[in-house]
Amino acid sequence: MNVLITGANRGLGLGFVHHYLELGHQVWACYRADYGALSDMQSESLHLICWDVGTDGEPEGELPERIDLLINNAGIYGSGKDGQSLQNITPKAMLEVFNIDCIGPLRVVQKLAGRLAAAQGIVANISSKMGSSEDNSSGGTYAYRAAKAGLVIVSKSMAVDLADHGVHVITLHPGWVMTDMTGQTGLIDVHTSVNGMADVISRAHNYSAGLFIAYDGNIVPY
Repeated sequence: MNVLITGANRGLGLGFVHHYLELGHQVWACYRADYGALSDMQSESLHLICWDVGTDGEPEGELPERIDLLINNAGIYGSGKDGQSLQNITPKAMLEVFNIDCIGPLRVVQKLAGRLAAAQGIVANISSKMGSSEDNSSGGTYAYRAAKAGLVIVSKSMAVDLADHGVHVITLHPGWVMTDMTGQTGLIDVHTSVNGMADVISRAHNYSAGLFIAYDGNIVPY
C-alpha cells in the first residue's frame, strides 16, 4: 500500500510513519522545511517529500502514481490560549491557522485527487473535537476551533465529490494527545492515538463518507 502523510516529521505524523513502515507499506513522509526525526530513519520504504501545505507551491520529490491512503495531518495550533481569546484574537491570527489547518488539506487533495482515484484510495483528514460546536462548552481558542470546524465541512464536501471516483473520505479526532502542540500535556500518548486512528482507517468503509470519527471509533457529534 502507498501511504502519503503530511506533517510527518514529528508528533502524530511521525507516529503514522512508524506505524505504516512497520506494517511493510511504502510511505511518503511530507515535511515543511525541517526533516525533524525523519532524518534518523533508515528505510528503503520511506520517501521524503518537502511540501509546505500552507502555500500553492509544488511538492519537492517524486510522488507515487497511485496513493492508497492519504493522511492529512499537517496543522498548527496558532498563538497560545490568551492570543486566541475573544479580546485578543486578530484577523491575521485567524487566517494563519485557517490557511494551514483547513485550506492546507484542500490543497493537498486537489493535487493528489487523480492519484487517489487511480487507487480508489482513502483520505483521512485529521481534525479535532475542538472543532465540534456541540462539544464546545468552554469558548475561546477562536482560530483553532474555527479552522478545525471548517475542515470537517471541507472533508464532507470532499467525501461527496470524490465518491464517484471511488475515493472514500473520513475525518478523524486524534484525542487529546501528548505532543509538542499540546506542550506534552494530554490524556493519551502518540502510540495510542495513532494505533486507534489506524484501526479506524482500516475499517473506513464501515463508516459513512465524510463522517467525523474519534481515535476510539466513536462518532464525534458536530
